[in-house]
Amino acid sequence: MSIFSNETIKDQHNKKQNDFEAQDVDAVLEDEEKIRTKFENKGILKRYMDDAKILFSLLRDYANGTYRDVPWNIIASVGASLLYVLSPIDLIPDFIPVLGYLDDAAVIAFCLNLIEKDLAAYKAWKNSIEIS
Repeated sequence: MSIFSNETIKDQHNKKQNDFEAQDVDAVLEDEEKIRTKFENKGILKRYMDDAKILFSLLRDYANGTYRDVPWNIIASVGASLLYVLSPIDLIPDFIPVLGYLDDAAVIAFCLNLIEKDLAAYKAWKNSIEIS
């Protein structure tokens, strides 16, 4: 079985999501700059930079109560995925050149797939309040 099988990525994501708690939202937001730096500077993660921005926006709007039309498991999925990127020790440790961020990118991609409908609804809501 490959280290990057869908099942392995799903298991990693689900474990982190199940461990994610309400106070972890604040922890993710406090570490936003560190996490964004990884997206900005780490090869394969760069392609997810725009996604990271909207994920952080969703977490902020959820945390401050502005947007609550999303189930907790979606917030936990987003937060857990972003914390996974921050963690230097995961499926492939980040210090391994080139390969170190492949698992991080796979977890983010899995999360984006998982939350696609809820993220589309959030983006529509966000656009509607920016227009008005």
